[in-house]
Amino acid sequence: MDEVRLREHVELIREVFYYSHRFQDKTFVFKIDYPMVMEKHFPNLLRDLALLHQTGIHVVIVPGAKERIDEVLKEYGEESQVEAGIRISTAEDLPFIKMAAFDVVNKFMTPLSGFKVNALVGNWVRARGLGVINGVDYQFTGKVEKVNAELLEQMLDGGHIPILPCIGWSSAGQAYNISSDDLALAVCETLGAEKLFFISESEGIDGRGYDVTPDVERLPDGRVPRMSVSQAQALLELNQGVQDVDLHYIKQALAACKKGVERVHLVDGRTEGVILKEIFSNIGIGTMIYSDDYESIRSMTPGDVSDVHRLMKPLIDQGILVNRTEEDLIETYHDYVVYEVDGAIHACGALHTYQDGQGEIAAIATNPSYAHLSMGKKILGFLVSRAIKLELRRVFVLTTQTTDWFHQMGFKEADLETLPEKKQVNYNRQRKSKIFAKEL
Repeated sequence: MDEVRLREHVELIREVFYYSHRFQDKTFVFKIDYPMVMEKHFPNLLRDLALLHQTGIHVVIVPGAKERIDEVLKEYGEESQVEAGIRISTAEDLPFIKMAAFDVVNKFMTPLSGFKVNALVGNWVRARGLGVINGVDYQFTGKVEKVNAELLEQMLDGGHIPILPCIGWSSAGQAYNISSDDLALAVCETLGAEKLFFISESEGIDGRGYDVTPDVERLPDGRVPRMSVSQAQALLELNQGVQDVDLHYIKQALAACKKGVERVHLVDGRTEGVILKEIFSNIGIGTMIYSDDYESIRSMTPGDVSDVHRLMKPLIDQGILVNRTEEDLIETYHDYVVYEVDGAIHACGALHTYQDGQGEIAAIATNPSYAHLSMGKKILGFLVSRAIKLELRRVFVLTTQTTDWFHQMGFKEADLETLPEKKQVNYNRQRKSKIFAKEL
């Protein structure tokens, strides 16, 4: 082996070790289109998923079944009607749809068992009917109402790979045919997945086939290796008249990012080793859509004060935050930022600056229902970045009940004497807050 090839192998091994450690105990959701089952590399694809599972990554599989459902219906002389891209599942068709969905699951479970992996299928999805939309009765076609996070997490912690078919059940036990794409998004949101993979016949986004903004990176072969959420949104807006599968997956990727998924990968399942190449490489082999941690963070306005105070109130009542009135917030609103999702404020924080080059990070509050989005961490990172831009030399926090969290965020315990003089004078000795600081 020559020196160049040896160096390449060494770099690859380093990348694998780096990423395998980084993704330990993280959840990856794989939505795999049915045509991949018929590909010659399908057994190797499952072997690679088993390998990820064995390295400590939590793997969840959502198989697509559209083409298999079509095959089974045709075998029995049935044919579905489709409206607005959605299959109408009749009472007559539903048994065949269920048969096809679980047949697809079996095509995953059998090879995985050969790789010494325990894959399980279960009743983890609550669904309800779509009903009548624009005069069309979708009958037994449904949508995801709830994914049982507790049971899925037990499966993952127990060393199993859950496989979720495109069937959900109502509280009364009625089965519904649901979208595998929508199910994958719901699973990601419920489990706080780190990554979502759409594995299909698409080779990723070819920048030569679409109008894209100038800042989008393109490789010599035209492939777009990565796009931010804002770049992907711009691509959709620039290509509104185009209807194809790649843009469908871009839309799904954007929806996933809005639900808290940090990275969505669009990869070609016909390529040998595609999963490992996409994960354990800085360049990857498909197209990655990634969230900008700070995209949803903006400065607070006076009109946000009531919502922010409502967000803080439970933490104030618990003694975690110092008491602040709405009047206090109005006086200092320019120091605050908020995390906004779909027009609603779900997190906030403040950076108060002092003349000695220090800044106090304060009033970090998050909506507990959105804990899986790590909003507090993102707010903190944003405020630290703002402090650096302001050329502050140091930031500090006062806390009574979140010392471990700030320590994990890189803050170190500090003495009262290191604080700005004004802060020392106003320090509440009865509250006995601990002081943590971070040098910039």
